[in-house]
Amino acid sequence: MYVSIDPAPFRTAAPLKQDWAIRPRLSLIMVVYMTGPALMESVRYALAEPRVEEFVIVDNGSSLADAAWLRDLARREPRVRLLQGLGNIGFARAANLGATSAKGEELVFLNPDAYLTPGAVAALSDAARDRPSPCVIGARVFNTDGTEQRGARRGEITPVTTLLSLSKLSALLPPLRRFEIHRESEAPPSHPVDTPTISGACFYMRAADFQALGGFDEGYFLHVEDVDLCWRARKTGGSVLFQPAARIVHVGSTSKENPLIVEWHKGKGLVRYFLKRADSLPRKALAVLLAPLILGVAVGRPLLRQLRRGRMGRPVARLAAAG
Repeated sequence: MYVSIDPAPFRTAAPLKQDWAIRPRLSLIMVVYMTGPALMESVRYALAEPRVEEFVIVDNGSSLADAAWLRDLARREPRVRLLQGLGNIGFARAANLGATSAKGEELVFLNPDAYLTPGAVAALSDAARDRPSPCVIGARVFNTDGTEQRGARRGEITPVTTLLSLSKLSALLPPLRRFEIHRESEAPPSHPVDTPTISGACFYMRAADFQALGGFDEGYFLHVEDVDLCWRARKTGGSVLFQPAARIVHVGSTSKENPLIVEWHKGKGLVRYFLKRADSLPRKALAVLLAPLILGVAVGRPLLRQLRRGRMGRPVARLAAAG
């Protein structure tokens, strides 16, 4: 089914009419933005998964060819519900719209450049049994070369651990290794384990839990909304789990957006997150003091890469406009 959405501003989307005779048990939600060739592969793997009874695709912006392909897909595949016509409203807002439109009792959020493997959805759903609500279940994420991807299982994300991780100091200097939050170098557990932060590339929640938390915080435009969701779930007495049996392959960096813009939004998101969770005056002061450094380190890496490649100029103007 193809639905064109009025791009007028909204905070909470009203449920859209669905033609389901029987309510689907599980809905897969995917937000698309200038993804490129990986999108079609990701959709193919998603539709091959029998547990995916409804597939909600929110198109934040695609090439003309991809947008036409998505419309054709929605016309010929009854499980697909396509929302287009919004423009780029940001990931968090688009994902909330997809979740509001979905009819499933269970939700799986999947990046458009990530590929489900057989049994991944079942493993995510099974891990949620008898877990305190709200419950967030994250998948084990792999690179295309078979190595585990950075970020799928992380410790507590604070201003200090973020700076040491972004700068690579926690990995390079032995005295600082206790501040390293990424755990992909550790042996994987044999069963689902409590983990402070999982990856937003692929995760599971009951629809009721997602609604109880208010969905994603739409103050984040791109990145860190998953970190915030995990924190809020734990803060309200829920659980966040890493499920090693749920495997996905995440291509990554497929968007045609300039890396400077992406990292700028990531830096802004981190600053927002640290200010939001600061529960005392000293912590708030630390978050404010470290904000310029966090933004600088986040943007500095792609900036240096582009300087080396001689690709500066217009991207800097775009970065300023993104502020």
